[in-house]
Amino acid sequence: MPGSTKVMGVLTVGGLVVVTAYTVALGSSGWLWFGWVVIGLITLAMAVSRST
Repeated sequence: MPGSTKVMGVLTVGGLVVVTAYTVALGSSGWLWFGWVVIGLITLAMAVSRST
């Protein structure tokens, strides 16, 4: 896994932890979850494009 893809993976997982903690503490925010999904899709696209 190249460096930039690995960094994006770590940021995606870290983002999930932050969004989940925010949701538990203060309630759900649709925009936060939407942002996390977008970041996850970008990370997935990077991983797929690097592997081909």
